[in-house]
Amino acid sequence: MAAEQTELIRKYFGDLTEEQVTKFGMLEPLYREWNDKINVISRKDIDNLYMHHVLHSLAIAKFMRFVPDTQIVDLGTGGGFPGIPLAILFPECRFSLVDSVRKKITVVEAVAEALQLQNVTPRNARIEEIRDKFDFVVTRAVAKVDVLLPWARKVLSPRHKNMYPNGLIALKGDVREELRLLPKYEYREVMPVTDYFDEPYFEGKFLLYVQG
Repeated sequence: MAAEQTELIRKYFGDLTEEQVTKFGMLEPLYREWNDKINVISRKDIDNLYMHHVLHSLAIAKFMRFVPDTQIVDLGTGGGFPGIPLAILFPECRFSLVDSVRKKITVVEAVAEALQLQNVTPRNARIEEIRDKFDFVVTRAVAKVDVLLPWARKVLSPRHKNMYPNGLIALKGDVREELRLLPKYEYREVMPVTDYFDEPYFEGKFLLYVQG
């Protein structure tokens, strides 16, 4: 099963190393084991882990290939999405996975340790408590953009090193209503996830970038 599921990832990321393929393949048994102890993924979604969570998270990598040493914070990471898949894909970048719920960070710690992800720092904290600076804030299904953006700007570094200026990258459902919450002068880009992936599951899902 793991081989079949990792083929879904390799379909869109053909330059994976064998180590990365192995780590992606370990995700399902790890999350099934932990989901039996601490329910961080719905029972329906655990059967579709690679499409609904792993590949969806990697839409961010289709939008932008982070350069080495990029510092990224995953705000409200839950069980580790999008942070864990991105950390596998970008081993030369640093990821802080932040969630205020201790049991979710327990899962993130266990998964990161099992995968030997040296570039992941799990943090049981609220974003208001974070004092570090990052190049990007990534997030999925945490809050509306008018709430996310002020949070993001508190932790964004003023120095840019990637193709896009530092900012917020959020995986969203239909964003039309949310975009009305942003002032017109805010630079933003909205990409349908179906621009990156063919599967019908991604219809109606979007990636939103707002410059910090």
